[in-house]
Order: sequence, then structure tokens, then C-alpha cells
Amino acid sequence: FFLSLLLFVGHAKLEYTIWNFVPKNLFEQFRRIANFYFLIIFLVQLMIDTPTSPVTSGLPLIFVITVTAIKQGYEDWLRHNADNEVNGAPVFVVRSGSLVQTRSKNIRVGDIVRVAKDETFPADLVLLSSDRADGTCHITTASLDGETNLKTHFSVAETSVCQSVSQLESLQAVVECQQPEADLYSTIHLSLCLFCVCSCVRPLGPENLLLRGARLKNTKEIFGVAVYTGMESKMALNYKCKSQKRSAVEKSMNTFLIIYLGILLFEAILSTILKYAWQAEDKWDEPFYNQKTEQERNSSPILKFISDFLAFLVLYNFIIPISLYVTVEMQKFLGSFFIGWDLDLYHEESDEKAQVNTSDLNEELGQVEYVFTDKTGTLTENEMQFRECSINGTKYREVNGKLVPEGMSDDSTDSSSPHLVSGIGEELLFLKAVSLCHTVQISYDQPDCLVGGGDPFSHVNGFSSNHMEYYASSPDEKALVEAKGLRTLVVACRHFSPEEYIEVDRRLNSARTALQQREERLQEAFSYIEKDLQLLGATGVEDKLQDKVQETIEALRLAGIKVWVLTGDKHETAVSVSLSCGHFHRTMNILELLQQRSDNECAEQLEHDVRTIKEDHVIQHGLVVDGASLSLALREHEKLFMEVCKNCSAVLCCRMAPLQKAKVVRLLKTSPEKPITLAIGDGANDVSMIQEAHVGIGIMGKEGRQAVRNSDYAIARFKFLAKLLLVHGHFYYIRIATLVQYFFYKNVCFITPQFLYQFFCLFSQQTLYDSVYLTLYNICFTSLPILVYSLFEQLVHPHVLQNKPGLYRDISKNALLSFRPFLYWTLLGFSHAFVFFFGSYILMGEDTTLMGNGQMFGNWTFGTLIFTVMVITVTLKLALETHFWTWMNHFVTWGSIAFYFIFSLFYGGIIWPFLHTQDMYFVFVQLLSSGSAWFAIIIIVITCLFPDVVKKVFYRHLQPTSTEKSQVTDELMGGSESGESVVTCYPLILTKSAVLSCSHTMHDSPTCTHRQTHSMHGHLSMHPQYYCIDFPAEDCLRFRISLLIRQRNKSCLRHSYVYLFRLFVQFCLVCMSDSMFGSV
Repeated sequence: FFLSLLLFVGHAKLEYTIWNFVPKNLFEQFRRIANFYFLIIFLVQLMIDTPTSPVTSGLPLIFVITVTAIKQGYEDWLRHNADNEVNGAPVFVVRSGSLVQTRSKNIRVGDIVRVAKDETFPADLVLLSSDRADGTCHITTASLDGETNLKTHFSVAETSVCQSVSQLESLQAVVECQQPEADLYSTIHLSLCLFCVCSCVRPLGPENLLLRGARLKNTKEIFGVAVYTGMESKMALNYKCKSQKRSAVEKSMNTFLIIYLGILLFEAILSTILKYAWQAEDKWDEPFYNQKTEQERNSSPILKFISDFLAFLVLYNFIIPISLYVTVEMQKFLGSFFIGWDLDLYHEESDEKAQVNTSDLNEELGQVEYVFTDKTGTLTENEMQFRECSINGTKYREVNGKLVPEGMSDDSTDSSSPHLVSGIGEELLFLKAVSLCHTVQISYDQPDCLVGGGDPFSHVNGFSSNHMEYYASSPDEKALVEAKGLRTLVVACRHFSPEEYIEVDRRLNSARTALQQREERLQEAFSYIEKDLQLLGATGVEDKLQDKVQETIEALRLAGIKVWVLTGDKHETAVSVSLSCGHFHRTMNILELLQQRSDNECAEQLEHDVRTIKEDHVIQHGLVVDGASLSLALREHEKLFMEVCKNCSAVLCCRMAPLQKAKVVRLLKTSPEKPITLAIGDGANDVSMIQEAHVGIGIMGKEGRQAVRNSDYAIARFKFLAKLLLVHGHFYYIRIATLVQYFFYKNVCFITPQFLYQFFCLFSQQTLYDSVYLTLYNICFTSLPILVYSLFEQLVHPHVLQNKPGLYRDISKNALLSFRPFLYWTLLGFSHAFVFFFGSYILMGEDTTLMGNGQMFGNWTFGTLIFTVMVITVTLKLALETHFWTWMNHFVTWGSIAFYFIFSLFYGGIIWPFLHTQDMYFVFVQLLSSGSAWFAIIIIVITCLFPDVVKKVFYRHLQPTSTEKSQVTDELMGGSESGESVVTCYPLILTKSAVLSCSHTMHDSPTCTHRQTHSMHGHLSMHPQYYCIDFPAEDCLRFRISLLIRQRNKSCLRHSYVYLFRLFVQFCLVCMSDSMFGSV
């Protein structure tokens, strides 16, 4: 075979190899602003004399680089393993007169490949022969387009007889093929020039080509020649080059880093200028106790200014949190396991759990604004259910495998005489047409049933229906056989005379063997045949939706997420499924942009749609657009098209090619608003869309894993998308957003006192903290509490997030990392730092002694006091932010403070021989022995945190967010585990007269309910009736009070008193609110 040589390459886009991992990973990591900045600081510390040791910058930098490299290397290793499963799959090729086993990556163009039943085609093959006498085979393309129905492919007559290796080895031919194209649905023009059999040329079309990724079905084996391999195959051409995806949080981090870098440069420049301004006086320029050397007097002023500026830069460099990146990487990596461990995302039937292919986008799940979804295999099961048919004006329905006229029951069919099968005329003709004009095949679980070319029905009586599986080239045909399925199929016939049949056969053969304009000639032949048809009837089959698709789409809509359906199906089928799954509502005004043939026609239709939307702005609108019209709209009228789309509640794009799906996603991504997009699909035709979107999700379909391998996340069913976004996305975002803000806050607290201290030491670049404290502050003393917080924090219960999708809107558009929260955390850090420094300065003034011998506070004691207050305050600040406490939160929060004290005692209490200087010897012990120091620590910590507590209390009561309201509801309802809205009644012991007076008062409230229940929660007794009177949240400042009359139960009397005390506290708050604000 005379073809160019093309190597096979893998499915996934791999980042690293063994040889380039170190240089490429280092290059990627130092592209980050913080890493590159600390590398420069580290080099500066090595080159010039700086106030701090190079270890303070070098050690954290090496730690961050190492941990990040290990994490990224591990994830790429997993991708390598997945890719090797495909590239290393065993295949058999004909070489040197025999079948040779090799790996799929070694297939060359021109190799004759043998593929067995249920195997996947490793390259685009031209079918040469099969085990069938007619040279046909059946395949499914589920991994390409999501269709599980059977498709029949043919070999040319001259090669179909070559069923042995020796015959294939002696075959001499040339395949002429066009350049590779990405379109799965385009017509393929190939030709086969045969020399050894008969010197002739045979045209090849799509029915002769077996696409890579498709699967052989109901055929024992086939032989095919590889014509397109590797990235030249249609499936690979539909892959978009995978780019590095960056989340909105990471982009915000870089923005914040630039701002803090500006603050750092400002502080360094200001300190340098003030130093020279201070030294303008001779007494401060060269004091008697610090005489300059001759070299210092003769040094260049410019070089000295630069040296001082770099020294201040090193002194303040910790305002940039280098450990932020490694903490974020660890949080993403460890947090990604929760998705795989979530049993709610486990599909028992397929034994599939959720899968995380990349952990870099966890928080992006909480920011999605647009969802682009495939239809077939994603929203639907690809299982058809037969509903009814119409024959000669009479409607029939399926009942227990029989066709029953409408209005007749199943029992009546057994006794009544006029059965459908006994009819003649059009009814019989209808059944003949349905029985003959199909490609349904039967496959058995036992492999010997069809061996030897025997009658496939000879064993049917010996098998139950569970042993048979039906395949067809049309889902409608399969549905008619299985009595399962949905859509419409019209059945018609035309009678031909023998002469007409011969003419029809001649036209079809001539069109099929045409070397040029084959598609147009075939269309002409079909048009000649399909005219003057006699309508026999129609069938109605239903495309079965996946479970809870409608509820999932509605939940996404309530969360403020717009859903677009992008499918390759025809217009009628796509609209029908959109209506059945709730994507389109019956009351929605459906706008159409279909079959547009020119730019002017497309522009007129778009302008008409814009006017319609403006005139009927009250009702919801939906848009239906096909692939051809979309191409015209994107060519010249992109802005007009986007205006229509953004004003529509739902958009449906049909007859879409794979790359068109990616273009639509890119169109939304690059719009001025730059919304966060998510694409979800199950087939190889969805890979480009999945890779283009900010977040790509693959559905683990029945066949094929291309979408899963190229996705960021993989789930078994579409319904799992709701929890993945509304719960996991919500948790991931609030956790990492708080982590980022908290890191900048605690580093501002850390370095600002160092800056203030320069005003009291003549800007001599004296450090306030010991170098060990500088190194361990972010690595040990304050790292674990925020890491554990970022792994376990839950503002509200997961079931509340699922039941109230609107809470997703509270965090949309990167709300927690916008400028306002960033400014709050930054100013909070500066204010706390001022309190640390000046509080310690005032409370530990000149007249304060440390011990009874009159020894005064020294420089290191003062810095250690500030550092101690700072560690306690920033740790307790995070404790105030924590809503969901676990034993691990308690352990790391209080353990971090305890570890600091224990470490400081050991570090300052022992003379370490490997240290050149030990300025901290016995400093911490002397600090703790001072009562005034303990008093200062307590006062400063309370001064810092008390205003923050007051602010939180007032905001939660006066301007609560939706999330904070849900927290109150969740606490009062006890956190329902069922996911349903339940009322938890507190078991209060009240007198009958008191309740009667209460109930008399409560009847005046139109919103309170008085109901009688017969069962309560398990810890309450079941026999007496309970009378519950509920005050809704609107009547009592969002506090639901449930009063319960029940018999006295000693087992829960203690709990009754606890709940009574809680209710008393809430009642006091209500009374205070009534007196302060005059509520009813």
C-alpha cells in the first residue's frame, strides 16, 4: 500500500516526560509571581549583606518547589498510565505472511489490522473483509457520537473474499485518499486501485471506513487497512490542543500578589528615602559608636542607595506569602479525594464512582455560569421505549408485547376476533414494511450460537429474553423490536414494476461507484426513488431520559446557571428532548435560527429575534439554532447573535460538528463578561468542547472513555452534576477563597510591625524577629489550622445547599475574592499589626521592668512579645471564621499555639552548638515569667478580636446573607440527613393551660400552623398524639419555635432542659430586638 507514514500518538495531552520533567516543571513554577520573586530575593541575599540569612528565603522556596513538583508529577504519572492503556493495547497485524501481535501505537499506515468482536478500532481503517460471506460488519460509534445503535459497513466485492492471511498478504492495491478532515459527518472520498485481482478502481465511501474509537459488534472478526493513524484520524482531529487551565481564584491570587508587591516596593523605597533623610545630619550619619570604614566612605552613593533598597526589600519580603502556593496545592490535591469518596456520586449499576483527573480546578466548580451539555448519552440513556403506532388512521399501543387498538385492554385482545395480525391490506403491508426494512441484529451472550453461519433463531426457544441483545442502525428500529424506546418514524411504500426496479438498481449502483460528485448523485437517486409514496402509518418511540435530568436542570437554573444543549441530532429530535427534560418549558417562547442560507437572511432573522425579546421581555425565551446557521452567525454577526443568546433562558444548538461545539464555548468564554463555562459530554465528539471550557466533565457512558480521559472530572450520570456544583463547588470555593484572604492577612500582620520598627531604630535595617521565627512562621506556626480549615469547612449542611440552589448565587462571580473582601482583610491585617506593635510598645514602656532585679525589656524580648501576640491572634481569628468544627480543627488550632510555646521554650532554653549566634537564649522564658507580659498578651488579643466579633454579630442580625439565614435554619432543623425539608420540634415540658393560652394567641397569626402528628423523631415516644404549633421564620426573626405537648418521658427530660435553655436565650434576643427596633 502506497501511503505516507504516520505515527500513532496517544489520546491524552501529557505535560512531562522523564527527561524534561525537572527543567519544564521549574519553568512552569517560576512563571508564578511569588516563586520568581522569592528566587530573586534568595539570590539577592546570597550576593549582598542583608539583615536576614539566605536560609529564611531559600528554605521555604525549596519546600514549596519540591511539594508542588511532587504533586504535579504524580498527576501527570496518572495521565501517563491512562494513556498507556490505550497506546499499549494489543493488536494483530498482517506482516511477513502471518498475524503478528503488536501494540496499537506501533500501527503504521498501510498495515492490515485484524479486529475481533467487541474490540475498538485502533486507527481509521478501510474494511477489506469480514467473517461474513457478504463482507459486511456491524459497529457502534458510542465513543464518537454517543450513539449506541448499530451501523452496517461494507467491503468491496473484490476484497471481501480475502479472508485468510495468505490471501491478504498477496493483495496488491493502492488506496488514494484525501487530506484528513475533522468533520465526523462529512463525506469521505477514497478509491481502491486493485492490481492482483482485476485491474480496476473501486470508489470507497463512509460505509467502507471504520473510524478509530468505534467498536466492532455482532461480527467475529474483520480485516482492514490503516489509512489514517494517530493525530490524522478523525477522532484525534476533533481533539482540541489541551491548554493549561487556570482558575479564577489563581488569577485573583496573582492580582493580589501584584498589589502586595506594590506595597512592598512602596515600603522599601520609603524606608530607603527616610533613612537618607535621617542621616542628613552628621550625628546620625556617622555616630560615635558606629564609625564608617574607609571603603564605606568612598563607596558610590548610587550603589549604596541600591544596596540599602535591596536590604529593605529582603527585610520586608515576607509580606509576599510564598507558602500560599504550596498550601493551595496541598488543599486542592487532598480536597479532590472527597469527590471520589462521596457515595452520593457513586453509580451502583455501573459500579462507577466520581473521578478527578486534575485537582487544579476544584474551586472553579463553585463559579460556573454556563453549562454546555451534549444530548445523546448525557441527558438521555440512548434507550428507546415503544409507545404507540398509527396504521391507516387507527392508533395502536403496546401492552405486554402486543399491539392493541386504542381503547382496548390487554385481556380483551385474547377473546375478541378483530386482531391486528389477522388484518389484511394496509395493516399487513405496514407490518411487512417494518419487518423487512430494517437492520436489526440479534446477539447472544453465549458465543457458539452464531458460529458456523447457522440460523440465528435456531436457539431462541432455548434462551430467555435476558440472553439476547438487539442491535440496529436506527434507534427506532431497535425500539420496535424490544418494545422499548421514543421519537417518530413514518412508514411508507412505493410499488415498482420489474422494469422500474431494474432502473432504480442501475441508478443506485451508478451513484455509489461514482468517483466524483458521489454525494450529489446519490441524493438524486434517492429523490427519484422516494416520490409518489403511499403513507402506511407512523411509529412513536420515546427517547428515555436519564434519571432526575429535569430536576438537575431546574436546580442549575435556580442557581443562576444557564444551560445550553449542543447536539448533533436533527432539529425535531433535539427540541423534543429539550422539552421533555425541562430545558425548554411549554410556556417558553421558542425563537429559531434554522436553515439560513445567506448572511443577509441570517442578520434579518437575528434582528427580528432581538425585537421579539425586547417586546416580550416579561416572558422567557429559548433559542434553537442549527450548525449551518451558526456558522453564518459567527462569521459576520457575532455581537448580534450573542445579544440574542444572553437574553434567552435556554439555548439549543442542533446538527453541530464537534469543533463547532468548541467554537460556541469559546464564544462565551471570550465575551466581555468572561463567564465561567462548564462542558459535559460522553463521546469523543465532545472532547473539543470539554477541553475548551473552563471546566470539562466526562460522562462514563456505556462504551468509550475518550471524554473521560480528556476531562477534568468524570461522573457516571448527569444528575450527579447538581451535587458536584452546588455542594462540592460551594465548599471548595469558600474554603480556598478564605485560605487566600487569610494568608495575605496574616502576612500583613507579620511584616507591618517590622516596617514600624524601622522608625524606632533609625532605619538601620535591624530585624524585629529572630531568623528562625521568620522561617517557621508560615511553615509551622500558622500553616496547619488554615490547611485543615480549607479541607473541612462547611458554612451550611450539604443537604441545605442541594435543597436551596439559590445559595450558589452568593458565591458567584468570584464574590469572596472581589476587591471589597480583599480590602477588608488587608485593612484588618494592618489594623491588627498596628495594635500588636503600639500595644506592646505602650504596655511595655520604658518604666516597665521584666524581673525583680530591675532588668529591662530588650530588643529581642520586645520582638518576641509581638510575635507571640501575633501567633495567638491570627490563629484565634481563623477560629472565629470556622463554622464547622471537627476534632482535627481543635487539634491543629490549639495544638499550633501550644507548639509555638513549646518550641520557643526549647529553642531559647538550650544553647545549640551549630548556631553561630543565639540571640534568643532565655528570652522566651524571661518573657513568660513576667506578669505584665501575660497581661499585655491578653489585652492585645482581646483588643484585636473584639471589634471583629461585634461586627459579625451586628451584620448577621441586621444584614444577614442568604447563607447566614440558612445557617440559622439548619441549626434549628438539626441538619436534615434525608435532604427533605423537615421540622424538628424541641421536646419542651409545658403545662396544658400555658399551651392553651399560647395556642389562642397564635391563631391570630395567619402564617402559623397548628397540626396534629402521630410520629416524631426516634428519641421521642410514639404512643400519644403530639400537638405541634410552628412559628415560621418570618414571624419571629427567623427563629422557628415548635411547642410540643407530650407525656413526660424521663429518658429525654435532660434534653428538654437543654433545649429549654436554648429557647430562653433565643427568646431574650427576640425581646431585645423588639425593644430596640420595634418589631411586631
